[in-house]
Amino acid sequence: MNDLSITRVIRTQRLRAQTFAPFGQVLDNNGTPEKIINRGLCRRFHDRAALAFGDGRAGLSIFDAAPRMLPYDLDLLERHPDGSQAFVPMHQHEWLVTVAPDENGVPGEPLAFVAEPGQAINFDRGVWHGVLTPLNEPGLFAVIDRIGPGDNLEEHPLDMPYRIERGE
Repeated sequence: MNDLSITRVIRTQRLRAQTFAPFGQVLDNNGTPEKIINRGLCRRFHDRAALAFGDGRAGLSIFDAAPRMLPYDLDLLERHPDGSQAFVPMHQHEWLVTVAPDENGVPGEPLAFVAEPGQAINFDRGVWHGVLTPLNEPGLFAVIDRIGPGDNLEEHPLDMPYRIERGE
């Protein structure tokens, strides 16, 4: 990609529940556990993801994505109108999460977050987001999303990409 075509820059921010809330949930073990189980040896942080599906069912898939580096050129956003989508890393590395508000059926100005080791996310149903973007190998993630009839993917290529640079 030609760097001269990139004029828009986004700086990453730390992934925090409050700033990510308009797009979904941060899945981590912050706060007080709802239950102590297994004879006191396990803290249960209960029901952290608001999984939502149209017709179909929840499925768990394994994704193996190629790692990228920052700065990263964001040129495609997608969304899933029929179901939420949770990404649970199967590693202890940072990874990039990009989202955008919906503006009359198209993505608005994107935001970029760096998820810390131990953080997973759940995109709410219909939220515009970037593709899976690990920053290290391995790029293994457990993905919980809708399995069912129809096409649950809408892609929106960006006419002009955004350059994502490390911020916080």
